[in-house]
Amino acid sequence: MARIAGVDLPNKKRMEYALTYVYGIGLYNSRKILDAVGIDRNKRAHELTEDEAANIRKEIQENYQVEGDLRKKVAMDIKSLMDLGSYRGLRHRRGLPCRGQKTKTNARTRKGKKKTVGAA
Repeated sequence: MARIAGVDLPNKKRMEYALTYVYGIGLYNSRKILDAVGIDRNKRAHELTEDEAANIRKEIQENYQVEGDLRKKVAMDIKSLMDLGSYRGLRHRRGLPCRGQKTKTNARTRKGKKKTVGAA
């Protein structure tokens, strides 16, 4: 089982899709990484040799911000928006959508479970 950036990659998946299980690496970056290292995209994760896995780890470590560091950066960016008191920061603080979506009927993901008001 290949372990890259603290994530166990699924064995049966092709490498270009297996790498997307790492937070911060999408399909485009996954393909760029595999091309830079020189590994076939169709190779399965369980077929990787230790050298190939080490090369992938090295490429990611040198050129990409992933997993814990990236999560910390995103959290700090949101916190700085809230500290500034910007509109987006206020929306984050109140748990409402920040990107212009309507909230009268939708936005349940951000707002949470319905709270009925004035049922008497």
